[in-house]
Amino acid sequence: MEKGDITSQRVTAIVNAANNRLLMGGGVAGAIKKKGGIEIEKEAVSKGPIAIGEAMVTNAGKLPCQYVIHAVTMGMDFETDEKKIRQSTRNSLLRAEEQGMKSLAFPALGCGVGGFPVERAARIMSEEVVSHIMSHPSALKKIKFVLFGEPTFQTFKKVVEGHLGYAQRKLGRYPIPTVDIIIECDDGVVLIKRKNPPFGWAIPGGFVDWEESLEEAAVREAKEETNLEVKNLRQFHTYSAPGRDSRFHTISTVFVAKAEGKPQAKDDAVEAGVFTRDKLPEEIVFDHRQILKDYFSRR
Repeated sequence: MEKGDITSQRVTAIVNAANNRLLMGGGVAGAIKKKGGIEIEKEAVSKGPIAIGEAMVTNAGKLPCQYVIHAVTMGMDFETDEKKIRQSTRNSLLRAEEQGMKSLAFPALGCGVGGFPVERAARIMSEEVVSHIMSHPSALKKIKFVLFGEPTFQTFKKVVEGHLGYAQRKLGRYPIPTVDIIIECDDGVVLIKRKNPPFGWAIPGGFVDWEESLEEAAVREAKEETNLEVKNLRQFHTYSAPGRDSRFHTISTVFVAKAEGKPQAKDDAVEAGVFTRDKLPEEIVFDHRQILKDYFSRR
């Protein structure tokens, strides 16, 4: 992680968030043009237009790097989303591998003109980088994020370092502590529809942060994902089957609590609702259907 001007990086390549016609406007593209990057734009445009989510390579002109990888995060409507950012990040890494690049610097893709939330971009991009490293014999020896503004840098630092910590635990074959919280509300329980893979409905919950107790993590996750203030928090059971989460080996301490009000989808959730035992959603992820079955049977 580094705070600064990505166009000053002495790496094999820097990544530029591009539109599908490869026309260079503001953000990183604007900084490239100010440093004599007119020829870079001409070369890029001559190879375009290309599909949204793709990435292509040009020379770097007068920049200290050797190449610029143009990650196409949007069309000429200048709108982007998770799928476009994920695909363009993945394809940028593949282009770097194809050319045997040794080092690569990423900015925050989609967060400028595209207006995509910085925290979500950081999570998507860190997931793709970690997935690439773990699934490819890699020529890349260094991949870093270079962010210009302090708020963006701090957000990326928190999200990326956290995700790398989970990946290191996976590589080291250590299980990861998590919490889930069954929130009793209006004669039912609150479930959220996940914004990130694996997609489907789930009990609110997540990873335990550094210097945070299990109870604090449960209260925080409930608030972050449902906007509910919980009370009467109590432990229910711990679930630790190695295959309960396809991404990591997690050990989840499940809590039960009460809340009043209407749940609102926040953070990692795109939808939130209250469900009864007889009217649960069809698609429930992880082992949460079994957790709910155990909960209702003991209630």
